[in-house]
Amino acid sequence: MPGGTRSTDRGEETGNRLLPDPGKMCCVTVRVFLLDDHELVREGIRTLLESDADIEVVGEAATADQALTRIPLAKPDVAILDVRLEEGNGIEVCRDLRSEMPGMACLMLTSFADDEALYSSVMAGAAGFVLKQIRARDLIDDVKKVAGGASLMDPRAVARVVERISNPPAEDPVLSSLSPQERRVLDLIAEGKTNKQIAESMILAEHTVKNYITGLLRKLNMASRTEAAIYATRLKAERGSTTPD
Repeated sequence: MPGGTRSTDRGEETGNRLLPDPGKMCCVTVRVFLLDDHELVREGIRTLLESDADIEVVGEAATADQALTRIPLAKPDVAILDVRLEEGNGIEVCRDLRSEMPGMACLMLTSFADDEALYSSVMAGAAGFVLKQIRARDLIDDVKKVAGGASLMDPRAVARVVERISNPPAEDPVLSSLSPQERRVLDLIAEGKTNKQIAESMILAEHTVKNYITGLLRKLNMASRTEAAIYATRLKAERGSTTPD
C-alpha cells in the first residue's frame, strides 16, 4: 500500500525511508591516532585502548612532522597528542590540524600540570587536557567522550583563558603592534631565556621562537635581542615603580 510499512531483512521500511533494525545495529568504532616520542609509551597506550572493542588505533607518530603528514591520511576521530616532544610539540600539531580537520578531537597528554600548556591547548582548540598519570579506564572513557563531541576542559581553566584574552594587562603603546605570543617571547627574552628555554616554556618549536623574535625585532625597529631585552626590562621596571603598595 502507498505510504505503508513493510518488513525487510534489513529493517523496517516506511515509505521510501529505511529505518535501521535496532537488533542489528553495531557499535561505532572510534578511530584514534597516537603522537608520543617514546615508543614504549605509544605501545602501552595502543595496547590499553585496543583492549576496548570500540576503539581502533589507526596510526602513530614520534615527531610533530610525522603527525602532520600521517594524521590527515589516517583520518582519526581522536588524536592523542603528547604536549612536549623532542621534535616539535603536540599543541602545534593540534593548532595546525584543527583548521583543516575540525571534526577531529584532540586530547592533549602531558606528564605534569602546566598553566601555560593548558592555556595554549585551549587556544589551539583541544577537547581535553589530561595527565599521563590518568587511570587506564578513565583514558578509554575520555577518548569516547571527546569522540562524541564532549569537552573535557575544566570550565574554570577555560574561564581563566577567556579572562586573560578579554582583559590583558595595560602595556606600553609601543607594544601594540606585537601579537600576544610575540609579547610573551619578549618578556622571556628580558628574563635572559635562550631560544630553547623559551620554546620549552611556551610549548613551541625552537624555529617558531626564532620566527617570533625576528618578527618582534622588525616591529620594534630593533637590531638585536639584546636591545629588545633592555627595552623590555626597562618597561617592567617602569611598571613596577608605578604600582601602588
